[in-house]
Amino acid sequence: MSLKVPAIVKRNVALFAIAQSFTGAGTQFSYGFGPLMVVSLTGSASLAGLSVALVGVSRFLVAYPMGKITDARGRKSGIYLGLSLALAGTSVLGLAMVVKSIWLFIAGMLLFGMGMNGAQQMRVGAADMFPPSMRAQGLGYLALGSLGGLIVSPILVALADPLSRLIGVDALGLPWFFMPALILVGMSVVAFVRPDPKVIGMDLPTYWPGYKAPEPRAGAAQPAGEFSPMKLWRDPAARLAILSNCAGTGNMSIVMVLTSLVLAHHGHSLVAIAASHTFHAVGMFAFTIPLGKLADRYGRPQVMYPGVFVSLVGAALVAFTPSMITVTLGTFLVGLGWAAANVAATALVADRVSTQERGRAIGVNDSFAGASTVFAAFVTGPLVEWHGLAATGVTAVALAALPLLVRAFSGPVK
Repeated sequence: MSLKVPAIVKRNVALFAIAQSFTGAGTQFSYGFGPLMVVSLTGSASLAGLSVALVGVSRFLVAYPMGKITDARGRKSGIYLGLSLALAGTSVLGLAMVVKSIWLFIAGMLLFGMGMNGAQQMRVGAADMFPPSMRAQGLGYLALGSLGGLIVSPILVALADPLSRLIGVDALGLPWFFMPALILVGMSVVAFVRPDPKVIGMDLPTYWPGYKAPEPRAGAAQPAGEFSPMKLWRDPAARLAILSNCAGTGNMSIVMVLTSLVLAHHGHSLVAIAASHTFHAVGMFAFTIPLGKLADRYGRPQVMYPGVFVSLVGAALVAFTPSMITVTLGTFLVGLGWAAANVAATALVADRVSTQERGRAIGVNDSFAGASTVFAAFVTGPLVEWHGLAATGVTAVALAALPLLVRAFSGPVK
């Protein structure tokens, strides 16, 4: 029987999506302008990946503890904590460019990264509120809200560029001073989400008329109340989902650093770089609903693995082709491939655990993705400095190929 999405679920997902549209602009800044900020502060292209690495470190450190908090206290508690940290981080990042301090930059990016990754508990909340047959498209509806950040980001940069010349503030730092107001609006929107998504997830039949909870599957990662990261990793389906998400995230981390450096090297303006990253973000978020529906209808792997392959193709275009058009196309494909892999992998991990464990399970998935980001970011700068763009392209392609090779040589996964 086809289920109709309850009004309360529609409302809560819409509120989360609106909140993301206000808070997501800073994420675009951290990836798009972070490498240029590092180069400006240090004068070294070999350290260009530092900003993305700091975001990855933040994600690795905070994802599981934040999941543990929200499994115990509800999803909104983690979202508020995350956005509060991000609020502090934006001001420190702006100040770092004013006083030209790499150490302030590091502190600010760590704070901001921990905050925005803590706010990713919105994804857990979306997964909570939908039954398994509609969970991936629920994640897709939430991710679509990030498109609002795509509109905000270039506008803020376009405003900051002439204003920075007028008041004598670094053009890479000024947009960060605009972010606190947006984050505060996002926090106020989250306040209207009721009840907490975890409450809905623990009693889906009450909120979804006609839904009957399935019997626990023998292939589930572990019974409720016995969660551990190692048990999740031992589940073959969950392990492949984690590897696929790592591949898409690590690949994307390399490409986002490369895109900024390549376009800046060829003399393109900050506005042009922001526009190119906007196409990348369109790939990340504009198609999440149809991708989610496909994952619900045909299965998570049928969307997850093609997504990884598409990101591989996009990485090759960014690294091995010279024009802005092909580089932008490549960044778009990397974003699209990441979206497919991320939505399907997150839904698959969410499927394998109970509501009471979901924050920690998705936290494990995000922690692994953070580790892949750290690896990708740290190797990108030195590879560009010592061996050129081709070496980074090979690394990005190799990262994307890893889960495809593991899947090809593994047995059937249930």
